[in-house]
Amino acid sequence: MAQPEESVIKDHVKNFQYILTQVAKERLRHTILIVDDEEDNLQLLNRTLRREYNVITAPDGAEALNILEKEGKNISLILSDQRMPNMSGTEFLAKTVTEYPNIIRMLLTGYSDIDAMIDGVNKCGLFQYLTKPFDPEELKFIIKGGINAYELTANKKALLQDLKELFFTTIKSISSALDAKDTYTHGHSLRVTLFSLILCKEMNIDENFTGEVEIAGLLHDIGKIGVPEYILCKPGKLTDEEFNIIKLHPEKGKKILNGIKRLNEAAFWLNSHHERWDGFGYPQKLKEEDIPLAARILAVADTYDAMTSDRSYRKGLPHTTALEEIKRCSGAQFDPVIVEAFLKVESLFMEATKDPERYYDEYSVFNKLLSDKDFL
Repeated sequence: MAQPEESVIKDHVKNFQYILTQVAKERLRHTILIVDDEEDNLQLLNRTLRREYNVITAPDGAEALNILEKEGKNISLILSDQRMPNMSGTEFLAKTVTEYPNIIRMLLTGYSDIDAMIDGVNKCGLFQYLTKPFDPEELKFIIKGGINAYELTANKKALLQDLKELFFTTIKSISSALDAKDTYTHGHSLRVTLFSLILCKEMNIDENFTGEVEIAGLLHDIGKIGVPEYILCKPGKLTDEEFNIIKLHPEKGKKILNGIKRLNEAAFWLNSHHERWDGFGYPQKLKEEDIPLAARILAVADTYDAMTSDRSYRKGLPHTTALEEIKRCSGAQFDPVIVEAFLKVESLFMEATKDPERYYDEYSVFNKLLSDKDFL
């Protein structure tokens, strides 16, 4: 037979579990914000909807905006009256569009107001226009349709987020696997990408383009997958035949990525990262601005890392040596504009080399976007 104390404890545990269950149910329920200056209407709408939803009420648009500021991320649907003092329903709803684009908006009015209907459609992203008096069952049916639309949008957003995370994670995994082929260049792709991102920031290049540069940087040497390891890791000087095999890696990389529509641009760029400003590079001997801007940026970043990293046949060169070599090759191997940008941030290159992972987290466009809950 259980002791009284044990019985009391079990009762407390059951009560606690019940409370947790109720809290969980409340969190799973959608929240609806009802805005109306007439108290009777607020109470009627509350009674109609509170069995199925969490309901928050506000007597006017100003109070509703204050509620949204605190609870906006938890609200699925807004049902607002049109004729209210100080701020009409359409004026209020229009203020919610930019900040809360995924919330479903409905307008309720006792008047046949064509202007309100037009404003609702054009300015408020209105899901439904309702007239008073309303039938409670019909209202619940319409509200359910709005909630279904909200869930569809939320699920689509979550799916897109998952796909973007999978896409970028896959690219980083490929990049890491590639670097692992040669222990002497481990981390090379990440560092080249980091240096490219630093240059993009210094040149005030927009975020969309910088994101594409990030992808191209991580994959710029993917063509080396087809290069034998005995060549990649050879401790001595390469023969002409071996060097010619190495020189095929930009074109091989382009062929690998060309079958993936999303990576066509990156494929074009990485195929050109060994071109030279003076036209003596490979594989196409492109010259000056015929070389894609992203490829010109990658070329400086790639060369800096190649010079300062340890290789199987030599120790990495000092930062000052790499700096002077890049300056010397401005206008010949490299775009002078890119070199000018490099000279403004060369000390940052040196610092970033000491802890590339930390700096990469700071400069990565994709890391920033994927950490943003509103990113689509």
